Amino acid sequence: MADDEREYSESEEEEEEEVGRKKASSGQKATREESQPKMTEAELAMEEKLRKKKEEDEAMWAEYIEQWRKQRSKEEEELRKLKERQARRKVTRAEQEKRMMELKRRQEEQRQREIEEKKQKEAEAKRKRLEDAEKKRQAMLEEQKKMKEGVKPNFVIQKKEGGAPIMTAHAGGFDKMSTVEQARAEMSKSKEQLAEDKQIALTYRVKPLNIEGLGSEKLRSTAEELWAKIVTLESEKYDLEDKMKRQDYDLRELTERQKQINRQKALKKGIDPAEAEGKHPPKIHVASKFERRVDRRTYVDKKSLFDGGLEKTVKEQMEKSWAERMNTFKERGPKQLPKWDPTAPKVKEVIEHRTYDDDDLLDLEPPSFEYNLISWSILANRRE
Repeated sequence: MADDEREYSESEEEEEEEVGRKKASSGQKATREESQPKMTEAELAMEEKLRKKKEEDEAMWAEYIEQWRKQRSKEEEELRKLKERQARRKVTRAEQEKRMMELKRRQEEQRQREIEEKKQKEAEAKRKRLEDAEKKRQAMLEEQKKMKEGVKPNFVIQKKEGGAPIMTAHAGGFDKMSTVEQARAEMSKSKEQLAEDKQIALTYRVKPLNIEGLGSEKLRSTAEELWAKIVTLESEKYDLEDKMKRQDYDLRELTERQKQINRQKALKKGIDPAEAEGKHPPKIHVASKFERRVDRRTYVDKKSLFDGGLEKTVKEQMEKSWAERMNTFKERGPKQLPKWDPTAPKVKEVIEHRTYDDDDLLDLEPPSFEYNLISWSILANRRE
């Protein structure tokens, strides 16, 4: 309670001090106004004008500040929307990148599967080629064995009782055409194909040795088998090299014979043998190559050698006839007409019209050569 009374007394003292200060300030203001001199009308108008200008400036600045605040709020709103759009774009881009990475991963897996499938197909194709090559090799070896034994007929004649003989096929014969076709196919292969066939044959024929856990007797027998196989292969290699040498010699001899035959044919036809051996057919010589006379005709003479004919002749004849007639027309000069005399006896003559019979047409003369040329030229121009 005592505290409340103390606070109340303090507040009263403050109010009294405030009232005293106001009275003192009002007194000082009154004394200042009394001490200042009175202002004139011009000064009052000037002060009023300054006050109005100050108020206008304050209103203008207040409006400017209001517009600035609106613009600032608008820019802040646009900035906020831009940041939100950027955030959404980042999320969208992250999703797109994720989908793209997933698509790339699937494409890479598809590509790897295609590569594996392609490798498997190539391996299968190589295996088939290897099997075919081995079959061909076995067939060639059998054919060589048959050739060494001797050529036998590929049919058997069986006789019926009281009937005609019957021919049946025999499997022990030798087909030369098939061997020739096989040889041509082998010769037409490129180096890469031959190397690939060789590698395939080696992978098929050279098999891995399973010698682990074998005893000395087994190892000795395996070594003997390998040695026998090496001897067999070396003998086959020697035979094939010898056969290749003989075939090369035969090919060279046949090529030389063919050249000689072609040379004789070219000489019979009167053609140079060197030109007959080329890729293109030889040229036909219209004059002897030993002719010493030099052709001095110009290009125009050679070009116009076969030009002309009936059309050129008709054109020249027409030009000549036209020139002659023009010269005759220019040389005769103007025609002088006689004066008309009504009393002349020639004027009084009566003109009798002539009648033609059918027999008069037989007395007509045939047209001249010049008339024929003119008619031909007219027809030619019409056709053009």
